Amino acid sequence: MTVSLPLVAVLGFFAWGAVKFLGVRTWIVVLIALFGFWLSHTFMAPAIESGTRSGVDIVNGSHN
Repeated sequence: MTVSLPLVAVLGFFAWGAVKFLGVRTWIVVLIALFGFWLSHTFMAPAIESGTRSGVDIVNGSHN
């Protein structure tokens, strides 16, 4: 059986777990999310997206 989850859902789950179980403050999670949002509008966005897709493909084992 194959289950497909969006990466944002997985990252959201880890953020929730960090706040709940590791004692990370909520404002730190918000700050990191804002940093990611602003970073997505820079010249580095295509490289980050390409690297993320390559990493997900390696983990999933799909080779095109």
